[in-house]
Amino acid sequence: MGIEAASIKDRRNKLIFRAWHRGTREMDLLLGSFADAYMAGFTESQLDEFEHLLTCQDPDLYDWKCGRGAPEGEDDNAVMKLFIAHRFAA
Repeated sequence: MGIEAASIKDRRNKLIFRAWHRGTREMDLLLGSFADAYMAGFTESQLDEFEHLLTCQDPDLYDWKCGRGAPEGEDDNAVMKLFIAHRFAA
């Protein structure tokens, strides 16, 4: 595995960890399951969008996920749309 591939793998692992450790159990489950399902296939630009998603506040993410509002501006991107459409399976 080359240095660049190792770097991307490390970045993915760090983002997955951050997704599972948000601070509220609800968002841990929603974001963690989403990351587990999609992270391996994300491109560099999708990783950037996911990293931005992780900067959003939990109440905003939860509202968008539940359909009580919609992301705007730079929060409204392809990965956010995929997150909102993702169905959590317990």
